[in-house]
Amino acid sequence: MLRDKHTSQTLLHTLIVISFVGLIIGCASIGSPDGGPFDETPPVFLGSTPVQHAINVDQQRVTLEFDEYIKIEKASEKVVISPPQIQQPIIKTSGKKIIVSIEDSLRPNTTYTIDFNDAVVDNNEANPLGNFAFTFSTGDHIDTLCVSGLVLDASNLEPVPNILVGLHSNLEDSAFTTLPFDRVSRTDADGHFTIRGIAEGKYRAFALQDMNQNYIFDQKTEMLSWLDSLVIPSTEVRMEPDTTWIDSLTIDTIRILPVTHFLPEDLVLLAFTETPTFRYLQKSERPTLNKFTLLFSTPGDSLPLIEPLNFPADSSYIVQPNPTNDTITYWMLDTTYFYQDTLSMAITYMATDTLGMLSPQTDTLQLVPKKTRSKYLEEEAKKRKEEEKEREKRLKKGDSTEVKKPEPVLPVKYGGGSAMDINAVFTISFDEPLKSWNDTALHLYRKVDSLFVDEPFVFRQVKDKLLQYELLGEWRPEQEYKFVTDSAAFKGIYGLPSKKNETSFKFNALDKYSSFTLRVIGAQNFNAPGSILQAQIVDKSERVVRQTPVVNGTANFYFLRPSTYYVRLLYDLNGNGVWDTGLYEEHLRAEPIYYYGKAIEMRENWDYSEDWNPFDTPVDKQKPSEMKKSKKEKKEKKSKNEQREEQKRKRAAGQSSGGNNNFGF
Repeated sequence: MLRDKHTSQTLLHTLIVISFVGLIIGCASIGSPDGGPFDETPPVFLGSTPVQHAINVDQQRVTLEFDEYIKIEKASEKVVISPPQIQQPIIKTSGKKIIVSIEDSLRPNTTYTIDFNDAVVDNNEANPLGNFAFTFSTGDHIDTLCVSGLVLDASNLEPVPNILVGLHSNLEDSAFTTLPFDRVSRTDADGHFTIRGIAEGKYRAFALQDMNQNYIFDQKTEMLSWLDSLVIPSTEVRMEPDTTWIDSLTIDTIRILPVTHFLPEDLVLLAFTETPTFRYLQKSERPTLNKFTLLFSTPGDSLPLIEPLNFPADSSYIVQPNPTNDTITYWMLDTTYFYQDTLSMAITYMATDTLGMLSPQTDTLQLVPKKTRSKYLEEEAKKRKEEEKEREKRLKKGDSTEVKKPEPVLPVKYGGGSAMDINAVFTISFDEPLKSWNDTALHLYRKVDSLFVDEPFVFRQVKDKLLQYELLGEWRPEQEYKFVTDSAAFKGIYGLPSKKNETSFKFNALDKYSSFTLRVIGAQNFNAPGSILQAQIVDKSERVVRQTPVVNGTANFYFLRPSTYYVRLLYDLNGNGVWDTGLYEEHLRAEPIYYYGKAIEMRENWDYSEDWNPFDTPVDKQKPSEMKKSKKEKKEKKSKNEQREEQKRKRAAGQSSGGNNNFGF
C-alpha cells in the first residue's frame, strides 16, 4: 500500500512537470523573437564641406556627411542643380558621404542649390531624407526666395512627374528657345515643384520635358508649358498655430507664431506636346500584293501624285485616304501588274524643306510585299500536295467520296446584336472596297406579332470610310429586326461575291435608359470666333461615351445606359470636335479642359440635371480623385513595424481562439 502511494505521488509530480513544460512551449509558440524594431529613421545630415549656406565659395567639389551609410536613388532623375549645368555633375556616394563634383565653371555672385528631393536614403531600409537641398554662394550673400506650384497635363489634368520647371529673367519669348534657364527644379511624383535660391526680380516660368538636357525648348517632341503672367518672388509672414503634445492624445500647449511663406506658392502650368509640323514621308509599305500604303509624319492638304515606273500609268487603283491625309492606302485593280514582286514608282508630295516651308518633293519607291507571289504559289502547291495525300488515304480505306472545296467568298462583318441601343448604328464592314452591290438582294424585316414584314431602309457608305457601310431604318424600341442579304448581294473589287446571310437584332426599351441635362453657368464666356463648347460624358478611364455642343448654356444627353459617368467640358477653339494641342511659336495654348468634380450615377428611366460653373473650382482641384491615374489621396503605406505588429496581433488572435494553445493538459 505504501509503495502504491509513493508510485501515485511520483506519477502526479511527473504529470505536473510535463504540463508546466507544455505550458511554456505553448506560450513560446505565440511568437518568435523578432530581432527588435525596424529602422524607420531617415539619414541625418551632419555637416559638409563647404558648410551649408556658405558664401564666397570657389571650390567645385561638395562633400556632404550623414550619420549612417547612405545611397542615392535615381540621381539623374531626382537630383537637380540650379543654376542648371550643361556639363552633367558627377554625383557619387562613399560610405556615409555624398560627393558632388560640379563640372561647369562656377558663376560669380551666384547662389547654387543642389536639390536632392527624396533621392538620399539609408543603405539598409531605404528610408528617404525628404525635401533635402544644399545651398552655397559664390558671392557674399545667399538668395533665399523660392516659388512653388504644380504641373498638369493639359489634355486630362493629370499631374506630370519628373518634368523640369525653370525661370527666365530674360522676359523675351525667344529666351525659352535660345537660352538655358536661370533657376530650375523638377516635379515630384505628384507634379509638385519648388524652385529655390531665387534673387529678387521679375521672371517668366516654363515647364519643359527636356529630352536632350540642354534646358532649351528646341525639339517638337518635348512637352512644354508657360505662364503668361510674370512671376515676382516675395515673402509673407502669417500667424499660425504651433501645437506641443504631451502624448499622441493630449495637447500640452498651443502657441500662435509667425511663419514666413514664400510666394507665389500656387503656380499651375498646363503642359502639352506640340503637334509635329515637319512633314516628310515617314514610311511606305506593301502589306499584301494588291495594296500599298504611304504614311506621312503630319496631315496634308492634298494627295501625293503617283507616277508608275514598271506598270502602266493608266493602271487604275482605288485610293483610301484617312480624314487627315497622313495615311493613304492604294488598292491596285490590275492583277497582271500587282503580281510583280516589286512595284516601282515615283511619288511627289508636299514636304518641309530646310527653310521650314512646304515644297514639292519627289521620291522613288521600290515596294516589295511581305509575302511575294512566288511564296503564295509555293504555299498553294504545298496545300494541294497535302490534300492529295489525304485523298489517297481515304481511297486506301475504300472511301471514294470527293471533298468539295468551298468557293471563295467576300468576307463581310455585320453589326447588330441581341440588344442594341436605340441610337446605335447598324454597320456592315468589308475587307476590301466594294465594286458593286445589288439593292434588290438586300432586305430588312420587322417582326409584327409572329410574322416578319418588309421595312423601309437606306444602305449607304459611311462618310470618309471606304470599307464601312451603314443600314438606316425607322428603328422602334423593343422591336425585333432581321437584315437578310442574298447570295452575291455584294461584290468586291477582285470579283469575290458575298454569301447569303441573315442577322437578327433588337432595340432596347426606352425605360432602360436615362437622360442628363447639363446647364453650364457662364457659358457665354466661351465665345471665341469659330469656337464650340463641347460637353462630354466620359467613363472612369476617360473614354468619351457621348459628346454634344452646349447650346444656349445647355447640353442634353439622351439614351444613356445606367452606369457611373463623369462630365467634362472641352473648349473647342477651332470647332473641329476634338481636343487640339498648342504651338509655342504662335503663342497658342492647348484647348482648355474642365472637369465636373463628382460622378454622375445614372439609373434606369431617370432624368437628371446639374448646374455647373466650371470657374468655381481651381483647375488643379477639379478632377475627381477616383479618375486620377496618380492619386495623391491614396492611403499612407504602413511602416514595417506597423506591419509586423499587425501580423503579431493576427497570430495572437488566431492562437487564442483555440488554434494552437499547447497547454499540455
